[in-house]
Amino acid sequence: MGSFKTTTEVTDDSATETDCDATATSEKTKSDSDSDIDIDIDIDNDTGDDCPPPPDSSPFAEGEKVLAFHNCRIYEAKITKLDHRMKEWRFHLHYLGWNKSWDEWVGVDRLLKYTEENVQKQQELNKKDGNDKNSRAARASHMKPKSSNVARGKKRKNDSISKEKAATPLDKLVNIQIPLTLKKQLVDDCEFITHLGKLVKLPRVPNVDDILQKYLDYRLKKDGLIGDSVGEIVKGLCCYFDKALPVILLYNNERQQYEEACASDVFPSTVYGAEHLLRLFVKLPEFLFHANIEEETLMELQTNLVDFLKFLQKNQSLFFLSTYHVPEDIENCPNKQDD
Repeated sequence: MGSFKTTTEVTDDSATETDCDATATSEKTKSDSDSDIDIDIDIDNDTGDDCPPPPDSSPFAEGEKVLAFHNCRIYEAKITKLDHRMKEWRFHLHYLGWNKSWDEWVGVDRLLKYTEENVQKQQELNKKDGNDKNSRAARASHMKPKSSNVARGKKRKNDSISKEKAATPLDKLVNIQIPLTLKKQLVDDCEFITHLGKLVKLPRVPNVDDILQKYLDYRLKKDGLIGDSVGEIVKGLCCYFDKALPVILLYNNERQQYEEACASDVFPSTVYGAEHLLRLFVKLPEFLFHANIEEETLMELQTNLVDFLKFLQKNQSLFFLSTYHVPEDIENCPNKQDD
């Protein structure tokens, strides 16, 4: 069985107003076939995650030299930070010999101990992927552009994404049916942000991490166990959200708030909530089309994503804000008119 991983590069620039327009159209034309789903979960009695384990229980230590997988190659790296989230360790890497712009957070499945045996494995794998003299070019082709070329790279990416979108056959996209009440939530979200100039007040409670954990608890209560595929999908959603939010899930007037709320390597999933998580589901079909996932795995993924949306719908009043707040700079403006 394949797993749900963030192999698709997130390249768009921001949440677009056309998304809420399209959602409004869908709201008028599609019926809600999911409103009769019975999801029985006690949100009020949920106590959240347990206390994180001590750092010495981590399989890798801060400051340790390791080998790290990235696509089809293995690189030498140093662990600069540790973090325990969603009951799993995550590690902040600095790739040795590379600019800090390449630094990233990874899971334990991306790491190997720095041993002679694993170094030999690194050499064999990298040799298959290309000559050592081309290693930097190969890495650059798989990863984001360096900061000095961001402007030109961004333009090229925007051009390519436009062509890619035009070439994407709609009948090949995964059909993730968003319930009607959640489509209405997306329309209201767009209205609050783009027309009324309001923002979601941060940090959100519950945040995305909390919601995903509540979903795992619900599946455990419902099924008696949590399958490996469900766990992988939840981890994948969290990782997708953290990477996608600053790139494609924000409207322009939310960017300053993001810079203030997510400084110093703070994960967006610990700050943002259901409002921004729901935006991800508008983009997911296109992401998954380019993710090269086997058809059987894709069908299972689709089923679980629809189930998660039904879970959001059933708990909509608990997870979503009914109104947004006015930023202080607008609130204090003497010419501000009442909404």
